[in-house]
Amino acid sequence: MRSKLLLIEDDDALRELLSFHLSKANFDVLEAATAYNAWQLLPEASIVVLDWMLPDESGVDWLRRLRQSDFSDVPVLMLTARASEMDKVTGLNAGADDYLAKPFSSAELIARLNALLRRTKSVQRSVVGDLTVDIEQGLALFQNVRLELTRREFDLLSFLALHPGRVFGRMELLDRVWGEDFLGTDRTVDQHVAQLRALIGPEYIETVRGRGYRLIDPKGLV
Repeated sequence: MRSKLLLIEDDDALRELLSFHLSKANFDVLEAATAYNAWQLLPEASIVVLDWMLPDESGVDWLRRLRQSDFSDVPVLMLTARASEMDKVTGLNAGADDYLAKPFSSAELIARLNALLRRTKSVQRSVVGDLTVDIEQGLALFQNVRLELTRREFDLLSFLALHPGRVFGRMELLDRVWGEDFLGTDRTVDQHVAQLRALIGPEYIETVRGRGYRLIDPKGLV
């Protein structure tokens, strides 16, 4: 599946060039020239490339807001013309997962992004209350009993379990779990949520009115 990348860069020429190369490298690119526009697109992104200097807010400040939000787990690579060690430390302390100083080659950027995705995807096991999901082993346990799940039920449960407490809309779940080419509807998600609730209890998958679903620990530990 192609990763959806949010590219935040106010230089139009550079943003267009990077978008071209990233698209060829199998990323679906969302483009933003301002911090404000980037924030609107953030819920769709699975990885972010963030410029340090933006017209309405510094990239560092935007990143600090991100790390305090519902999307705090999204990996971020910062781009900057600042090459000093102190600037690099500032960016990393603000929450950047990687750092690339200008000028750079598109090949290096793509290599770093792929490495970053590999690192973040290495989180293959999640425990939420009495629920354990092991993606690498392809199994889910509830109260230490293995759940018999279809492929899509497992994909949906594991996606929610890797983002406990985070709300996802139905269309976003269709894109992230079934893929953008899938022709299903909101009802597809509702049916799979109902099937999961029948197995683990309705209290684990919460409906957030007007927004979507989230996986929680009903005992309040998530």
